[in-house]
Amino acid sequence: MKGQDMTEPKQFLTNEKGERIGVLISVEEYEKILDDLEELWAIREFDEAKASGETPVPVEDAIARIERERNRK
Repeated sequence: MKGQDMTEPKQFLTNEKGERIGVLISVEEYEKILDDLEELWAIREFDEAKASGETPVPVEDAIARIERERNRK
């Protein structure tokens, strides 16, 4: 993520030995990291689905299938 408007942490949490064990970042930076992770997860899921070789199902068909299954119960 370096080079993408990420700033170096300004505050670190340390243990009693002075070793860095955590970092303090802004809520804005934290939310950006979460957004980036979500996007990377979606890309990974897409790549895995594409590589699986399975026939894709349109979302409307999938929803209809799920609703039919729910109505049977």
